Amino acid sequence: MPSNDVRILAQAAVPTVAVGAITAVIAGVVAGGKGAVGAVVATVVVIAFMGLGLYVLQRTAKTLPQLFQAMGLMLYAAQLLLLFIFMAAFKNTTLFNPRAFAITLVVATLAWIGAQTRAHMKAKILYVEPESTGSKPEKSGHSS
Repeated sequence: MPSNDVRILAQAAVPTVAVGAITAVIAGVVAGGKGAVGAVVATVVVIAFMGLGLYVLQRTAKTLPQLFQAMGLMLYAAQLLLLFIFMAAFKNTTLFNPRAFAITLVVATLAWIGAQTRAHMKAKILYVEPESTGSKPEKSGHSS
C-alpha cells in the first residue's frame, strides 16, 4: 500500500481501537466479562470489515478510477449490510453479551467512518498524477 493509504488506514483504525477499548471497559462494568468479550469481538469485526473495504476501495481507485465513486457507495452499503447480518447471526449467542456486541458494533462503525472521513479531508492527495517523463505534452487543442 502507498504511504497515503497506510496513513489513512492508521488514522481510521487507531480511534476505532480506542473507542472499542472504552466500550469494552464500559460493557465489562455493566454486563460483566461477557459484555467485555462482546465489545472486543465487535471491535475486531469492525476493523476487519472496514479495513478490508478500505483496501478494496484503494485498489479500485488505482486500477479503475472511473468506478471509484460507484464502488465506494456500493462498498459502504455492502459493509453495513454485512455488519447487520453479522449482528443478526449472533443475536442469541451465549459466547458474549449480544447487547454489548451490537452497541459496540454501531459505535465502532461510526468511529471508523468519522475517522476515515477526517483522514481523507486532511490528506493531501493529488487529483492528477504528474508525469515523471521529461517529454513535452502533445498538443490537444485547436491549432491554427
